[in-house]
Amino acid sequence: MAGNREYFYRRLHSLLGVIPVGLFLIQHLVVNHFATKGADSFNKAAHFMESLPFRYVLEIFVIFLPLLFHAIYGIYIAFTAKNNASRYNFFRNWMFVLQRFTGIVTLIFVVWHVWETRIAAAFGAEVNFNMMENILSNPFMLWFYIIGVVSTIFHFANGLWSFAVSWGITVTPRSQLISTYVTIGIFIALSIVGIRAIFAFVS
Repeated sequence: MAGNREYFYRRLHSLLGVIPVGLFLIQHLVVNHFATKGADSFNKAAHFMESLPFRYVLEIFVIFLPLLFHAIYGIYIAFTAKNNASRYNFFRNWMFVLQRFTGIVTLIFVVWHVWETRIAAAFGAEVNFNMMENILSNPFMLWFYIIGVVSTIFHFANGLWSFAVSWGITVTPRSQLISTYVTIGIFIALSIVGIRAIFAFVS
């Protein structure tokens, strides 16, 4: 019974990391990328997201609660999982280790980012281009955001590989190899989007 429950939790953890949390990450990166077209473009995109109907319901039940479960259970996995060198090759075993490490880094970054933006907005601050420009004007925060964003994207992209294996999408060694190249491509593409957005606020 306990084994079945853990199997269910792991599958749910994997699913929530892609839907809806992963999809929200992509959407968030796309909105941030509007900063590359200037302050007005970013502010309009951010305002559009803030004006969505049932915004708070969506944020609580589609973003924060799934993210909370994924984070809490992810911490459990990170501190209880055994090295899987016997199951996978050297490269995939390093991806396994990095997935746990970037999960912790991502959690720290996301908590801080939510505090600086969403919590600040709840107390009256306006989430706009100027807010991010002020945050990233600090060199330490600039590097914190670069590391945090890249770490988050890696965790998502590499998590897609694990998701495909866990859900029986990639079963054969060939399909898993193709999945590796696809997820590396996703990581590179989204990292470019994320880093360009960051530097758009400081250029």
